[in-house]
Amino acid sequence: MGNIGWAQLLIVLVIVLLLFGTKKLRSLGGDLGSAVKGFKKAVSDKDADFEEESAKKSDEKIESKEQNVQQQSEAEKQHQKTE
Repeated sequence: MGNIGWAQLLIVLVIVLLLFGTKKLRSLGGDLGSAVKGFKKAVSDKDADFEEESAKKSDEKIESKEQNVQQQSEAEKQHQKTE
């Protein structure tokens, strides 16, 4: 009951064409294409921002670990001097 065949789809398309006309459908198609293009651009920009933010956080973690290692080595040197 929920399946739409090719014949029914063709009939619906012809009715839509008769109601709106070719100029209006062409305009709607262009608007829809622009909307999809804008959506894809926004998604790709968001992905790029996410990757950049992720890389920045990764760099911060590496710097933090390096600082911890350096502090530990300095503490060990201080400890060795006191012995």
